[in-house]
Amino acid sequence: MYAITGITGQVGGAVARALLAEGQPVRAVVRDEHKGRPWAALGCEVAVAAMDDAVALTRAFSGAAGVFVLPPPNFDPESGFPEARAENAALRQALDTARPARVVCLSTVGAQAAQPNLLSQRTLMEEALRTLPIPITFLRPAWFLENLRWDITQAREQGLLSSYLHPLERPVPMVATVDVGSVAAELLLQVGGAPRVVELEGPERLTQHAIAAALSQVLGRPVRAEAVPRESWGAIFQAQGMRDPVPRIQMLDGFNEGWIRFEGEDASVRKGRVGVADVIRSLADQVG
Repeated sequence: MYAITGITGQVGGAVARALLAEGQPVRAVVRDEHKGRPWAALGCEVAVAAMDDAVALTRAFSGAAGVFVLPPPNFDPESGFPEARAENAALRQALDTARPARVVCLSTVGAQAAQPNLLSQRTLMEEALRTLPIPITFLRPAWFLENLRWDITQAREQGLLSSYLHPLERPVPMVATVDVGSVAAELLLQVGGAPRVVELEGPERLTQHAIAAALSQVLGRPVRAEAVPRESWGAIFQAQGMRDPVPRIQMLDGFNEGWIRFEGEDASVRKGRVGVADVIRSLADQVG
């Protein structure tokens, strides 16, 4: 049995589907029992647990051959990341008590960065869990291609890709969530020793101009990339409802300045198979 947290999201769902395709039993760990019903219909067990509830998580993880850990994303955290720290403490206690045979945690590219930024929440997770006396792998994927979901409408209606990744001609590692799910499932099923850190990107690194070209191809209209000036980011993010845009700005600075990057050599980074055009095509169908 494999216990999957974050199963209602893109990555957790991809992990569960990959395991089910291999004929493996899955336990869906959800915060709301209602959200577990679609997975129950697929033959999954359902366990209800919030990510900061150590007792409920222990029950959810007990008897599992493997656990996939995906803390809920928090794009506007409190200063010092108290939410992430509480979840990490609960996760550590639950995993230490349940002692599954293997754990795979979704971390992020740049988790090793010392500079504070939005992704530091995953750095804290790695620090909290890495000393557990059980086999644990931190999967560090690149920028998710599915983030382009928020660009589809503007590209379709205005022929514009407004980018926070600068300069526009700089190739950036990106990856599709289906590839993340596939690799995570593979790591959960791996027999013997598993690598401590696995870094993952898509089949090619992409400039913003290349993404605009892919949008143009899929949407059937010209699309050009345009850099959003950094001095406007704070006001834009606050207008979107963020209380504190600083961690997000720090994260974008990290990508643009190059200190959010893979820790290993390029040759050691695993490659996914799904390209940007396939992801855009799927997103365009979903957005309508």
